[in-house]
Amino acid sequence: QVQLEESGGGLVQAGGSLRLSCAASGRIFSNYPMGWFRQAPGKEREFVAAISRGGTLVYYADSVKGRFTISRDNAKNILYLQMNSQKAEDPALYYCAPTLRMTMSSSYYRADEYPYWGQGNQVTVSS
Repeated sequence: QVQLEESGGGLVQAGGSLRLSCAASGRIFSNYPMGWFRQAPGKEREFVAAISRGGTLVYYADSVKGRFTISRDNAKNILYLQMNSQKAEDPALYYCAPTLRMTMSSSYYRADEYPYWGQGNQVTVSS
């Protein structure tokens, strides 16, 4: 059974920082590339960042490039998303997900590449 638990969200001032964590079940975590997505009210779920299973390849949406950093600790089974310089367009429910592919797909940015999702963690930015 896949278990994903996001944490670390909350309220942050514009320009501030937050770090999201995603604790994943051991069978899943170290074997597969992982991704972060977000969904704001009334909008579709959108890609934020992805990381290969060894952590050597990372990809970012243009909207977060240079501000967010995805990383993983396979020994602890935790995926991270460091979010700096928070902007007004960043508030959303943030989700982590494994791809269940052995290597990073060229479609890493597509939500339908990720069959399992956590419950989501809310990030709110105050101006």
